[in-house]
Amino acid sequence: MARDNILLGYVIMDILFVVSGGLLIIFALTTQAETREVFTKATVVRDLLLMMCPLNAAIGNAVLVFLTFLISVPAMVMPMTRGWLKFHGYMTVICAIFTLAIGLDIWFETLKTRKNLSDIWVSQPAATQSLLQQVLNCCGYANSTSPPFVVDTTCPNALVAAAQVGCVTPFSKEANNFLDLVFTGAFGIVGIDVALILATAMLLKDRKEKERYRFIDEKNGQGAF
Repeated sequence: MARDNILLGYVIMDILFVVSGGLLIIFALTTQAETREVFTKATVVRDLLLMMCPLNAAIGNAVLVFLTFLISVPAMVMPMTRGWLKFHGYMTVICAIFTLAIGLDIWFETLKTRKNLSDIWVSQPAATQSLLQQVLNCCGYANSTSPPFVVDTTCPNALVAAAQVGCVTPFSKEANNFLDLVFTGAFGIVGIDVALILATAMLLKDRKEKERYRFIDEKNGQGAF
């Protein structure tokens, strides 16, 4: 029996699709767990930036991906069905739109990074601000007086603090680099979704052609009889 390359391509893309959903939910759940822990010098910048990501939406998207994958199972085990395949295709489109919306939301947040980071800075206790000053080697947010710096080993007094840059510059650089990586990952998942949609369309066309030929063969067979 000849190998069905179109079906094989569809199965491979479907597996990549569900793997992307697994990575998405692992990222979201791990991030939520990490952001509940006490901040340290090694984690404070990363965890504060992760809190800017729409984690609940990512979890919801991952659940939708898993449901969509389950819908694809009948389409794979029933070699001539097209109804389940169409349903799976529509659900994949919804997943792609959902993931794209998450990626765009993160991208739009990068356009107002300084404002968002200012809100984060103000909402943090002095201990967390001090950690940021030590990690980023800066004093205060905009500068050492706006808002006022926290006294620590990096900023022991006003004279030293005034000579340091405000944390907004290094913090914004870290945020942009990090969020660029996150939304690029989201767009990469959308690319997998689009590839699966194309594979689904090809399999639908192939099954439609096979059904038409089978109908013609059955008709010719009945006529000969």
